Amino acid sequence: MRESDSFEPRTQVRDLSAPGTILREADGLLRVDPPEVSMFAMPRRNRRPPAVRLAPGQWLRWQINYRFVGHCDGAWSYQLETFNILYGSATPDVFLGMPTRNVDERRSLR
Repeated sequence: MRESDSFEPRTQVRDLSAPGTILREADGLLRVDPPEVSMFAMPRRNRRPPAVRLAPGQWLRWQINYRFVGHCDGAWSYQLETFNILYGSATPDVFLGMPTRNVDERRSLR
């Protein structure tokens, strides 16, 4: 969801073998690699957490934030991305509880 479109939910279906995909199935588990980060975002993240493996029925919340500087006026803008990923079937309220796994990459954005 994005503020610019009034937080309208959107979904995306992708082939898990597509380049740049952070999800892979292997040995009955779902491997979630760290999401790609923009090279223009601050703070720099030279060290990223390792991949997370989920068993069927488990879900992951991965959060990461950024600060960007405008090219024309130098104004700062901020972005927070939250990835909620479930391995298996979902109910409408699945992401309202506590995740099985949580990765928090939020940093101070001075």
